[in-house]
Amino acid sequence: MRNSGERELIGDSARFRAVLDEVNLVARAHCAVLIQGETGTGKELIAEAIHARSSRAGGPFVRLNCAAIPAGLLESELFGHERGAFTGALSQRMGRLQQAHRGTLFLDEIGDLPIELQPKLLRALQEQEFERLGSSQTIRVDVRVIAATNQNLTQMVNERRFRADLYYRLNVFPIELPALRERAGDIPELALHFVRHFAQRMNKTFDEIPEQVMDMICGHDWPGNIRELQNFIERAVVISEGRSLRPPMAELTRLTPAAPSMTPAGTLAEMERAYITETLQQTNWVVGGRTGAAAKLGLPRTTLIARMQKLGISRDKRGVNNVLPISAARTAMHVENRPETFAARAV
Repeated sequence: MRNSGERELIGDSARFRAVLDEVNLVARAHCAVLIQGETGTGKELIAEAIHARSSRAGGPFVRLNCAAIPAGLLESELFGHERGAFTGALSQRMGRLQQAHRGTLFLDEIGDLPIELQPKLLRALQEQEFERLGSSQTIRVDVRVIAATNQNLTQMVNERRFRADLYYRLNVFPIELPALRERAGDIPELALHFVRHFAQRMNKTFDEIPEQVMDMICGHDWPGNIRELQNFIERAVVISEGRSLRPPMAELTRLTPAAPSMTPAGTLAEMERAYITETLQQTNWVVGGRTGAAAKLGLPRTTLIARMQKLGISRDKRGVNNVLPISAARTAMHVENRPETFAARAV
């Protein structure tokens, strides 16, 4: 699912499909978009997808990370400056707003924008005009703004650390990106994609990801989300010899919290069964629908039902969950009826 010049969006879980539906819907509009989600969930990728699927796709996509530039230089980066506007301004400079004319300006980490600069940005967005530092000449632009943050802007507004008027101007169409643990069904496809990508870059070929390796990858919580998974797979490709991927599994063992009451052989199965059961209890055993357990787990409804059957999860007539033994059940949550290894396509 990729347009020309657009990086690939990978995932087929219910939560991620809902995000893609929102992307396709808002891409046709001109309104501002606010993308929120944890670090490493792919906010810039979603912003690129909105731009690439919009009528502005032929125009520039200009990025500005508000956290990566010193506060004293951020105004110049946004609006540009005239020669001599301040010490060190040896020539005229075009700002990111002007660079994004007839295209899209992506403001990443918008929560880190200094409060004193927020009124000037608000005016520029509302009026589509601004002045460079050191100039009184008004420059008009046609820019769509997409902002992103991993912070709670509502709380920042309440604490007066972010202007309410700017927040409402940016929050015309909010998109909430799910954490990777909320779309666990997408992990195998993402892992295979990264294996192929890095293997091609390093001129390597892998025929398989061993089943036990994929089990541990899918069982990890991934607090760093997709970025952490990507970096882990890259390290795995670097250190693996031969045609079978051998990641540094000790990292997952060290970073994944241990369950003291579980035996090593049954850990993944017990974790999966407990997680599904807890989610079902939270939804009063409603499986389908937007608020059902399948949506919360990031799985298709039919997939969740099949896994419940394999794990022996059911609800008796008294409303108490009945968990049956699973001596023959496979333990990985990510796929059903899979072969003993995951084949990575040769590249």
